[in-house]
Amino acid sequence: MDELGRRVLVVAFDGWNDAGEAASAAVSHIRESGAYREAFGVDPELYFDYQYTRPQVRLEADGSRRLVWPDATLWRPLHPAPAVGVGDDTTEGTRLWLLSGFEPARAWQAFVAELIDAALREDITGIVALGSMMSDVPHTRPISVFAGSENDALRAALDLEKPTYEGPAGILTVLATAAEAAGIPCAALWASVPHYVAGHTPSPKATLALLDRLTELTGAVVPRGELPAESLAWEASIDAAASDDEEMTDYIHQLEQTRDTWDSPEASGDAIAQEFERYLRRGGDGPRGFGHGPGPGSEGPRRS
Repeated sequence: MDELGRRVLVVAFDGWNDAGEAASAAVSHIRESGAYREAFGVDPELYFDYQYTRPQVRLEADGSRRLVWPDATLWRPLHPAPAVGVGDDTTEGTRLWLLSGFEPARAWQAFVAELIDAALREDITGIVALGSMMSDVPHTRPISVFAGSENDALRAALDLEKPTYEGPAGILTVLATAAEAAGIPCAALWASVPHYVAGHTPSPKATLALLDRLTELTGAVVPRGELPAESLAWEASIDAAASDDEEMTDYIHQLEQTRDTWDSPEASGDAIAQEFERYLRRGGDGPRGFGHGPGPGSEGPRRS
């Protein structure tokens, strides 16, 4: 935990990096669970295409309307973190700064440079980027979270993996690269969201999995609130919908078998490969989801 320091910035962006809204919901949950003040915000005119990310009209309590523009905002915690340790050995716990907003449409390097400068002004000691990706995983099993870093010291200290993904990059990758260049160590957490529901409903079970892993990495205290109950309700609602669709039920059962094989203690590389080949022969793409939503994607380092 000390490798990330005690002033950790947690980052999530809406859009490409945010299947099932799991990552952005995690940051929103942290902010709503504490007291925060805006420390920095980008000028939306410089980075957003309003035909792609349109401003929203909101109604106020008095009936008036206002425009809310797309943004990216850095939030500073207002209170010290609870002390950790015992007796005279107590130290200040980890405080979480938050960065949330929309993935920009242009000028990514300038966008990231502004945010890194703001993080340095806040004396941020480490960054954890949150993302979520559509994956061929069942909703009935624990949500897998890929935890990785390009930083050798972080990988050794926190038992993280070195990402091997190649392909189109999102803003989280650009931000992490700039953070490391500025001397701020960065880790990434990616939750795997079942593709057959990721495009249709928020995924509180994935949000909860990200928060659990974030707590393990940073030691920060994050109340879970209603998330455990919401996760159970989410799973039950998918069970109910799948029970009326024989093809979907069979497909979820196939995913469960594959996941159980990978998770079993006796699983070897050959056994996993054989099970995966059987899964592909059965037609690995499976149904496109409830309501014919998006199929499997590759929105981050892919891992089941």
